Amino acid sequence: QVQLVESGGGLVQAGGSLSVSCAASRRFFSFDTMGWYRQAPGKQRELVAHITHTERTIYGDSVKGRFTISRDNVNNAVYLQMNSLKPEDTAVYYCYAQRSSTEYWGQGTQVTVSS
Repeated sequence: QVQLVESGGGLVQAGGSLSVSCAASRRFFSFDTMGWYRQAPGKQRELVAHITHTERTIYGDSVKGRFTISRDNVNNAVYLQMNSLKPEDTAVYYCYAQRSSTEYWGQGTQVTVSS
């Protein structure tokens, strides 16, 4: 069983930066796509960004130009650098990975942006 372990997150003031990381528990287990979703209280889970194994990226409209996703295929990790954070970015951020038709999810890490 492969697990995704997230780290990072926390509390930051509006306009600040934060990063979150996610690593798979098995190193030599390649994923087709890795990425991040987020869920704020009372809202549906939404795509933040994802990146394919060829490093093609897709971003949610609300984070374009502010967030950057990257991955390390050797260490099976995915990273999210978040800049110019806004209070509306406050949410639990979930790491996501997909291999063929199987999806994997992390436990989530809280990101809070104060105004």
